[in-house]
Amino acid sequence: MISVAAIRMQQFGVQFYQASLTANDIDKLVRFEVLSYQDQAQAGLRGKKKGGPQSKINWDLLERRIASNEKAYQRQIIRKKIDELVQYYEQCRQARDLPSIPGAVIISCDEKLSFEPIESGAWVGRLKVPEREGILRAIDGQHRLLALHADIDRFGDEPFTVPAIIFDRVPEDHIVQMFVTINAKHTRLNASHLVSLSGRQLYRDEALAAAHDVVRAINDREESPLFGEIKLLGVGKGRVGQAPLAQELKKLFADEAALGGARKSEQFREESKKFFVNYFKQISTIFESAWNGRKYSIKSATALRAFIRVAPDVIQKIDQHHADRTDFRAIGRVISPWGRRIGALRFETDGAWKRQGTTVDNLAKELRLALQYPEGAAG
Repeated sequence: MISVAAIRMQQFGVQFYQASLTANDIDKLVRFEVLSYQDQAQAGLRGKKKGGPQSKINWDLLERRIASNEKAYQRQIIRKKIDELVQYYEQCRQARDLPSIPGAVIISCDEKLSFEPIESGAWVGRLKVPEREGILRAIDGQHRLLALHADIDRFGDEPFTVPAIIFDRVPEDHIVQMFVTINAKHTRLNASHLVSLSGRQLYRDEALAAAHDVVRAINDREESPLFGEIKLLGVGKGRVGQAPLAQELKKLFADEAALGGARKSEQFREESKKFFVNYFKQISTIFESAWNGRKYSIKSATALRAFIRVAPDVIQKIDQHHADRTDFRAIGRVISPWGRRIGALRFETDGAWKRQGTTVDNLAKELRLALQYPEGAAG
């Protein structure tokens, strides 16, 4: 056990501690992790690696210290931020006129902590923390602590303590909610990152969880025409963030009637990933020149949301033909009128797209009418 000076605190029935941890305590006890998906290269760190003799950071060692998995909640670590913090720590050490970590970091412990007051009923005492590597997780202050880890070899015998707020055995969803509360406004937590946390980690929302799975499928599957085109967690080469697509899909999954009732709706959630991959494959074929062209808005959030919004109409047509909802050819037959009635030029950014002031609503209306009147009859 590591014994540290601490103050026991309580707010609305929740007990936690304000403690003083040494740099070595932090370096040994805290584990670092970020939210990422499998197959994301170098998911833990974001930004260019600065090499050469000028760099004070061993990035290879730092990368190995950062775990990444789908159950974490922290955002990617920003290399530039770590670099700046290490430089600041160096300045503080040399100038000796400012503390480098004056504010408390917020961390959680996986196990129950033991507190011994200096006398009965006192709020001040000694906090005992199990001396096990990685038993603590950073909720707020992960960049500051990683910079401390990157710079600790230059501390020598310098006394260095870090103020910390420590929670123990907090339910996982409460930890994530605390993280979101701290970061959503003050540091502008990316909306796509919030979508990734909600639905499962932050709170259980079946419709949003299913929506998130579909976005992952159309971005991650190599056979998808949107492979790698969506900004998951706010990063990536695509122009479209996952948040607007996930919210549109959430509305779709929440409307059981539009999907044929409770039983068919539940079944569709299971097969929705395959449906949407095949759906967008057919869309990319029908509007091939627009999909592969550079001066078109067919891959914009507006267009993709409109295609998602009319998906129930497509599914209804497939059901009328007694076909499998995920069948690639059946989807293609149903939406083929879009090629004749709408055409690729409708998505030309400086043409019809701009002239008609395209919105999700009016584009969805056009798509829906083309399905209802495939031969061009008046609607």
